[in-house]
Amino acid sequence: MKSFTAVPLFIACVFASGVNAQTNPPTEWIDADTGHRIVQLSTEPGSESLYFNLNPFTPDGRKMVITTAGGIAMVNLQTHEVENIVTGRAHIIMVGHKTGQIYYVRNKIENGVTNRVVCATDPNTKATREILTLARGQSVATVNADETLLGGTITERTDGGTNQDFFDNGPNRRNDIQTVGKQRGKKGRMMEERLAAHYPMELFFYNLKTGETKKFNRCTDWLNHLLFSPTDPNLLMFCHEGPWHKLDRVWTIRTDGTDLKLIHQRTMAMEIAGHEFWSADGKTIWYDLQTPRGEDFWVAGYDVSSGARTWYHLQRDEWSVHFNVSPDNTLFSGDGGDNKMVAHAPDGKWLYLFRPELISDKSAGNIDTKNLIQTGAFHSEKLVNMSKHDYALEPNAMFSPDMKWLIFRSNMSGANQAYAVELKRADGKPGYQGKEDAGFY
Repeated sequence: MKSFTAVPLFIACVFASGVNAQTNPPTEWIDADTGHRIVQLSTEPGSESLYFNLNPFTPDGRKMVITTAGGIAMVNLQTHEVENIVTGRAHIIMVGHKTGQIYYVRNKIENGVTNRVVCATDPNTKATREILTLARGQSVATVNADETLLGGTITERTDGGTNQDFFDNGPNRRNDIQTVGKQRGKKGRMMEERLAAHYPMELFFYNLKTGETKKFNRCTDWLNHLLFSPTDPNLLMFCHEGPWHKLDRVWTIRTDGTDLKLIHQRTMAMEIAGHEFWSADGKTIWYDLQTPRGEDFWVAGYDVSSGARTWYHLQRDEWSVHFNVSPDNTLFSGDGGDNKMVAHAPDGKWLYLFRPELISDKSAGNIDTKNLIQTGAFHSEKLVNMSKHDYALEPNAMFSPDMKWLIFRSNMSGANQAYAVELKRADGKPGYQGKEDAGFY
């Protein structure tokens, strides 16, 4: 185990002038451009925090799972101690909302045959159980709120291959800069080819208590990004994958196979919506919306109970690869993007904190507004200068459970590492001052 201590500020100044030239870059510093404190959470090069919409936190909010070059580790968010939990390459699914067990997929070789196995490990005792050996073309992406179901897809490749050939989400997936950078250049073509293939697919649930598998929603759409509601164990969100401007992406369905629902339907040419995520209370699905692509930018929300819609507008430089929302729904975050991405932002390489503000509805009493979209805007604060970060690795920012930090991954010092930036400014200047300030605009 290792705990982190603050480094002298003169080291931080050296870091700001050229981190890549340093043999041993600092593990804690204050960003000279934003006044926010940044802490490196991981110790092993090649470590990463999870994808932006996956739960990495134990139910008590004290620990967070990360991937490392050597396996899976847990970070104590109070002490910053890092503990290795699983040895060997593995693909993390998520941390269970109820028990805090780590669900993941790893390879298992038996009699010369390599199988992909879904496992669960208790981070406290390190007791591990094998849950399910995946069949060819079968993948698991999510665990429901009460940890009774696994959710995944089954793909039938008519050419004899498996869906893993297109995007490898298995334990051997690599996220180093060189590999991801090469994939990024080919991604558009790969997306087009996969969408056009129309392989038969279906969703499935695996019952963790009975071992029963239930298949449903058979189609030839490309089904991807399954994510159970964090609070409703019977509600699944998923997407129709492919080039966003060619499809309606975001959907939900009940675990009994009923109530298939399209969450956002495009209404203009080149409109795109995607990178969807749940609010922590499970009441809202949020997503990146562009009307049209690369021109006008929103973070859009859909209330799963009432169907009410809220859109928050943001500027080109504020567009982010992934957005996120705080546990109490008062703040949003964005992880920025480089000028080669969809927004072509001239100054977009920042981590952002957003304070949402709705536009006052002055039409009340005159017309029926209940079915209209409520609109607003984001007021942004820059948290981290990401100019030294290569966006071939997406930062995937997310709020800590106590709302004191924004967690992200970066290669700003050369190797991939997990970091956290404190939301409260360290230099004493005005900014986000803590949870009590969350509603201040």
